[in-house]
Amino acid sequence: MTPHELVAVLEKHERWLKNKSGGSRANLTMANMEGSNLSGVNLAQGKLSGANLSHCDLSNANLSTADLFAAHLTKADLSGCNLYRADLRGAHMRGAKMKRAILKEADLRGGALLYGGQGGGKGLDFVRSDLAGSDFDDASLTNANLSGADLTDVSMNGADCEGALLTGATLMRASMKSCNLARADLRGSNLSGVNLQGAVLRDANLTGAMLAGANLRNADLQGAKLEGADLAGADTTGANLARSADNFSVQIQQALHSHYTWINTNGTMGARADLTGADLSHIDLSGVNLSGANLKRANLSGAKLREALLIMCDISEAVLAGADLGGAILDGATLRGANMDGVRLDGAGIGWVDIKGPDGQPTGRLWAANLTGARLTNASCIRTNLRGANLSGCDFANANLTGAILSDANIRDAKFTGANLTGASLPPPPDPDDD
Repeated sequence: MTPHELVAVLEKHERWLKNKSGGSRANLTMANMEGSNLSGVNLAQGKLSGANLSHCDLSNANLSTADLFAAHLTKADLSGCNLYRADLRGAHMRGAKMKRAILKEADLRGGALLYGGQGGGKGLDFVRSDLAGSDFDDASLTNANLSGADLTDVSMNGADCEGALLTGATLMRASMKSCNLARADLRGSNLSGVNLQGAVLRDANLTGAMLAGANLRNADLQGAKLEGADLAGADTTGANLARSADNFSVQIQQALHSHYTWINTNGTMGARADLTGADLSHIDLSGVNLSGANLKRANLSGAKLREALLIMCDISEAVLAGADLGGAILDGATLRGANMDGVRLDGAGIGWVDIKGPDGQPTGRLWAANLTGARLTNASCIRTNLRGANLSGCDFANANLTGAILSDANIRDAKFTGANLTGASLPPPPDPDDD
């Protein structure tokens, strides 16, 4: 298409949009306009399916509700372009610039393309939308449909994708810092290695999503659905990530349910939960009674266990890094060798249990909590009651023990390097000659 022909089409389209005589809707289907300068043009509702717009300058153009089905927009400049409700199914947009573009309710799914088959027959080709390496920084994609799209290595920093459909999309290694994905549907999407630092994922559906190695630091995941999501190696520091028990395997749900029955019937029904080595990362069990459960070597990193009852639990060698156990009761629990780096234990009780006899009466014997060799570096233990606990070999480096109670505790070989002990109640130093 020559520049003169293109100008004529644009002029007639402008008249058509204004309902003036002599106007006609732009039909640029399959037209070759590669490299053209179309900055600021008004092609709203235009027909551009299959058009070659590669390397075109379409910055600040109006392509709202335009038909761009299977259009070629490779490395096109669509910065600030209005693509509201545009049909971009099967579009090739690899390496396109979409900064500040408006893609609200746009359709960026793959699409079926009719072709002539052998012998005069016809068939369908499914064309996948190729958006790999595109720049969507600060773009508006609210309620856009990107199901199954290839978004590998895209940049979506600060983009507004609230309510967007991204089911089955490939977003590997994408940069989505501070991206708004509230209520977005990301079921089955591949988010491996994605940078979602500070992103908003409130009420997003991440069922079955691949988040291995993703950066979720300080991300907002309140209400997000994470059933079957793979979070292996993901950095969730500062993220308010919480998974209800319903998001875990049937075996884990059954073990918890059976344990609650065991607790509520004083052991006459149900069974004590054995969750040895189970992956319970980011589980939300706030306020539940898991007393007596076996959680040895379990992964409880980032778990929400505020006000939970964990009396006499075996949590030895478990990972509790970043977990929140504020106000929890862990009297008599075994936490030997546990990784509790950055754990929150403010107001928690980790002391001793008064052992009762068969008649239910106190025997006068005490069973102390055992934290031998546990690592509590950077932990928050404000007003934590550790009275009588075995803290031998514990590492409290840089922990906050303000107002903590450690009286009668065994602190032999315990390390308090850099710890805040303001107002803490400490036992007398151990006698080095005491065997």
